[in-house]
Amino acid sequence: MQVKYYAAALFSFIVWGTFSLVLRPLGAYASLDILLYRVLFASGAILLISFLVRPAVTKANIKLIRNMSSRDRRNVFLHALCSAMMLALNWFLFIYVMNNVSVNATSLAYLICPIITTVLASVFLKERLNRGQWLAVGLSVLACFMLAYGHFMDMIYSLVIAFSYATYLVLQKGNNRLDKFFTLNLHIIICTVLLTPLLYILPQGTVHGTDFYVYVLLIAVLFTIIPLFLNMYALKGLDSSVVGILLYINPTIAFLLAVFYFNEAINGVQIIAYALIFMAVAIFNIAYIRSVRTWKKEEALTA
Repeated sequence: MQVKYYAAALFSFIVWGTFSLVLRPLGAYASLDILLYRVLFASGAILLISFLVRPAVTKANIKLIRNMSSRDRRNVFLHALCSAMMLALNWFLFIYVMNNVSVNATSLAYLICPIITTVLASVFLKERLNRGQWLAVGLSVLACFMLAYGHFMDMIYSLVIAFSYATYLVLQKGNNRLDKFFTLNLHIIICTVLLTPLLYILPQGTVHGTDFYVYVLLIAVLFTIIPLFLNMYALKGLDSSVVGILLYINPTIAFLLAVFYFNEAINGVQIIAYALIFMAVAIFNIAYIRSVRTWKKEEALTA
């Protein structure tokens, strides 16, 4: 049943939508500082889970890699390396832009991301979209232009953040041989290896309070490992374009928090744009569900 895959994707994006609640209190710290500790904590946590909670699955996947041909092992490594690079780039830019540019730019990034994901999935994964889904994409594009009007630099930052995560999502659809949690383990460990040398360029003498470690641990587990795993799990049963379009839940919740919790100003254009996004998400998923039902009926008739 696809309900469990929808639930996994929905929960992950709802969690990410509340990211500002734990990231904003860390605004006094450097973006690179937050990122490196996030990666180190996430790496430690996921290794503990893999070897203490899921040792049999971890050993089975290590054995699977060892038994692969040298070509297949190389492909697995390159896939994991590219995924980790996109993840690291996305994490750093997201933290940097939220704390140094504007919250609007990060929200805009995850409004653009579903569009880029849908296009990449259509081009590289040959995922076919029907007219209803393309209509939803068109509405999303219009909404993003409305929100980006007058904020050119925000748009540039948003495009790079969006492209990095869209690429990561599409890459995960092509990985079906290894366990999803083990694959995530590889991505986070490679991220750690790539980013750890940057510890030496951090300002010396930075004092980290207890609140810093508590918030970063929350970010590492609740806002990194759990939603990323649920994202990868959702991709087992849903198209990349569907998971991509559900990503709109993330910036929508972030927007609502900004208005009702952080008391940020809102204008009429933003209200109309987010209304269009809600409409686009509904149209896209209704069109997708109908197309799946039609495909299953046709398959039943030809069987």
